Amino acid sequence: MRGRCRVGDQRLRVAKIDQTLSFDTLREIDDAIARVEQAIEAGEVRGLIFTGTGDKAFCAGADITELLNRSLMQESMATKFGQGVMTRISELRVPSVAVIHGYAFGGGLELALSCTFRVATPKAKVGLPEIKLGLVPGYGGTQRLPRLVGEGRALDIIMSGRTVEADEAERIGLVTRKVEGGDPLVIGKDFLAPYLKFGLPALDLARQAVTRGMQTSLIEGLKIERDLSTLSFETEDGQEGMKAFLEKRPAQFRDC
Repeated sequence: MRGRCRVGDQRLRVAKIDQTLSFDTLREIDDAIARVEQAIEAGEVRGLIFTGTGDKAFCAGADITELLNRSLMQESMATKFGQGVMTRISELRVPSVAVIHGYAFGGGLELALSCTFRVATPKAKVGLPEIKLGLVPGYGGTQRLPRLVGEGRALDIIMSGRTVEADEAERIGLVTRKVEGGDPLVIGKDFLAPYLKFGLPALDLARQAVTRGMQTSLIEGLKIERDLSTLSFETEDGQEGMKAFLEKRPAQFRDC
């Protein structure tokens, strides 16, 4: 975790990722997410931005030298840890965005897939090239990618190991939006700004309704929606939002 910026009076945390997703980098990300979780509970953070450290890559994937000559148990535990880090990001109560400028391959793309949103610049090139090494993605790529782009497109990307350019990534829904370029940090701030004016409980419950519903049947998903929608009416922010609408004034959300 290398910085913090502000959008209006709403705080954001910024995580800059090294060009390779080494085990040390994964541990640093996990520690940083733990601090973000604490800051969220303290009401200090409303969003999280991931960028790369340089102009060449968002994150080019794993350090291959670390993967050689590992035992089956070592690899299983490392994969479990990596999946845990990505899941921790995906379950944050605040919205997160990965600003992809340059390469996002392997674990780098899997990290971006774990974010709420992905924004790509024209330089973005993404993919899951593990198949070229005789390997299979292990940090969530085989599960999160098809939920975004569909089974057929995901299989094409994973089984070919090909690179997806920014235009195609936007067209198939792999990235949320393509922008013309600029400073990745500014891009992330501008992207998250519209979400930060809303109450955190509603944002969190809406995200849960979608992500949990996508993992089950339509009937079960509708039950999840009913429960979470009902819960939103019981929040102070929900009551404030309705009162503000009737009184024709801006809502003053307090994240509770």
